[in-house]
Amino acid sequence: MRDGKILGILFFSSLKLSAFTFGGGYVIIPLMRKTFVEKYRWLSENEMMDLTAIAQSAPGAIAVNAAILVGYRIAGVVGALITVLGTVLPPMVILSVISLFYEAFRSNLAVSMVMQGMAAGVVAVIFDVVLVMAQTLWQQRRAIWMVLLAVCFVASMLGVGAAPLVLACGCIGMVDTLRPRKERGKEGK
Repeated sequence: MRDGKILGILFFSSLKLSAFTFGGGYVIIPLMRKTFVEKYRWLSENEMMDLTAIAQSAPGAIAVNAAILVGYRIAGVVGALITVLGTVLPPMVILSVISLFYEAFRSNLAVSMVMQGMAAGVVAVIFDVVLVMAQTLWQQRRAIWMVLLAVCFVASMLGVGAAPLVLACGCIGMVDTLRPRKERGKEGK
């Protein structure tokens, strides 16, 4: 596929995903996965999971971070710039319009009810991300990752913040990566 065509697909896919994604950055991740992993097959499931982990751990909005990483992975620096532009353009336009009519939106009962209804859909989409990531870990048959997933889930339910969990998991992942391969191979059997 020609570079121009790839960049066009990246831009318009990012633009469409961003324009129709409500509920925060975590909602765009499963949509990016469906587009770039399932539809175009430009990324593997593991690559998308790794990019998601990096996007979440880096400072800034997860949707923008993910766009940068996915775009860079697919088409280098230009791909990163194109996907970021496609990702930030819709919210920038929408928020600019909303800010002009803020008073009318703030007190509108219909808008309030629509937002409450969309919250249920957002929870379902985020839950989908969790299930897909857990399934990928399960398929790898690595006990350490399944235990870590369960421990982090419980810790987050007990109020432990995301930053300590991400840092702890990053350290455990680094230690696991540095272990000799023979030891890691035994665990997966």
